[in-house]
Amino acid sequence: TVNCLDQHVEKSPNRVALIWERDEPGTAVHVTYRELLDLTCRLANTLKKYGIQKGDRVAIYMSVSPLSVAAMLACARIGAVHTVVFAGFSAESLAGRILDSGCKAVITYNQGVRGGRIIELKTTVDEAVKNCPSIKHVFVAQRTDNKVQMGDRDISLEEEMSKADSVCTPESMDSEDVLFMLYTSGSTGKPKGIIHTQAGYLLYAALTHKYVFDYQQGDVFGCVADIGWITGHSYVVYGPLCNGATSVLFESTPVYPDPGRYWEVVQRLKINQFYGAPTAIRLLLNYGEEWVKKYDRSSLKVLGSVGEPINKEAWQWFYQVVGEGRCTLVDTWWQTETGGICIAPRPSEEKAEIVPAMAMRPFFGIVPVLMDENGEVIEGNDVSGALCIAQPWPGMARTIYGDHQRFVDAYFKAYPGYYFTGDGAYRSQKGYYQITGRMDDIINISGHRLGTAEIEDAMADHPEVPETAVVGYPHKIKGEGAFAFIVLKEQTAHVDHIKEELKTIVASKIAKYAVPDHILVVKRLPKTRSGKIMRRLLRKVVTEQSSNMGDVTTLDDPTVVKEILDAYQKYKEKSSS
Repeated sequence: TVNCLDQHVEKSPNRVALIWERDEPGTAVHVTYRELLDLTCRLANTLKKYGIQKGDRVAIYMSVSPLSVAAMLACARIGAVHTVVFAGFSAESLAGRILDSGCKAVITYNQGVRGGRIIELKTTVDEAVKNCPSIKHVFVAQRTDNKVQMGDRDISLEEEMSKADSVCTPESMDSEDVLFMLYTSGSTGKPKGIIHTQAGYLLYAALTHKYVFDYQQGDVFGCVADIGWITGHSYVVYGPLCNGATSVLFESTPVYPDPGRYWEVVQRLKINQFYGAPTAIRLLLNYGEEWVKKYDRSSLKVLGSVGEPINKEAWQWFYQVVGEGRCTLVDTWWQTETGGICIAPRPSEEKAEIVPAMAMRPFFGIVPVLMDENGEVIEGNDVSGALCIAQPWPGMARTIYGDHQRFVDAYFKAYPGYYFTGDGAYRSQKGYYQITGRMDDIINISGHRLGTAEIEDAMADHPEVPETAVVGYPHKIKGEGAFAFIVLKEQTAHVDHIKEELKTIVASKIAKYAVPDHILVVKRLPKTRSGKIMRRLLRKVVTEQSSNMGDVTTLDDPTVVKEILDAYQKYKEKSSS
């Protein structure tokens, strides 16, 4: 926090640190570095008063706001470890993360506001902490004027902060002490708590923020990500604040109150760098250009894309329509595990070419390699393989909380001596990198990473559904959607009812965005003789490449393929009618 706050307060206390773009347009709140330090210290002293100490874990379940940023920084200031849980996650998801990390406290809001709707945050927290004995206190801040139920362990956050001292001496931390943990999906059903440390993470977030976006002092940096994701950690909070930047906090949605919202905000706040997700661009592209052209975007210098590979059509629209063909567009590739951007078109030589929909150039110190099936490095250009990184870098994750073996297995076992990203990539004739997508059972819905096993585990709780298999398929707006194949216990007339129940289960166990778009009932799933489900074949079915099924001899019973294809055709005909 000293790097993010104190150093700037000494030099320029009245510089704006955060512009909170609240849900209702035109109600932005400006917070200076001095005000943010004051907020952070009061919150830090409140946490200390209630027994939170160095090394304790604290869950933050809040919508994007100056207070949620202060909550992160307050934890950092006293050496506590924050784990921010996206405020769209269900009570069960929140509880799972609290239990895994052994959090002592939760910081939340009475309610959230998004897209003109009220989100019940405190109610979700109450539901979650019922089964979390490690939670001693729940700090509740007010985002709306509505009263919520307050129990024995609930503490009114603003009330306590108003009584707290505005000076809090920062805890002295080692460079390799833990700064935060953030849960991300793995290929098994259980999310993993990725650990980032103090010095390396902050250095990497700050440098990538400065050089990839060419951030200049006085610029207004607009990253519209939620703080519940790594993008919000690195490019809303830590990177920009370390660089003394002015960072925008976006509480709303791209289509509230209308599809011109992003560009209205760009005009009103005079945003210079705009960093967002391809899924939002694809959504807005459908509404046409007039929503963009209505607003003055002349302040924009750099556009950025994050969270999933951007398709050419969306890239062109973003570049030509939004950026008027004059802004640099950086398609950035990185992960929760890398801490910051690893491959992006900038920094580079001045005016160096940018190829649409390509991440292109590794950042300083990043050494990408492509590996073949035999674990050998692929030399030369115009080649594809598994994307690995050959040398450590400051922002890399250090471990998975409570499970270092899983960390080693997930990232360092497949290609010994290399960090395996889980992604496939293509190296062009000129030596530029293009990410081709995941190589495992992980899908990317609207930029949110989700293991298909998580969705399967959730659906498996339904008493009528003994078996499920979920695969990703290309989706026009979301990038990928989830397609579920299910086997029912007995032939039942209530198929539609069961499908609705399954959707509800997934929403309540994970989050709304995880709900499958399609659920297809089949008699059985394609399995190998050892009982492993061949999801590869199901992917071929839903992407309609059934003429090219590849080797099906390992299947226990190859006739299952035709069975599933027939069911899929019927389902498609029924859907289109």
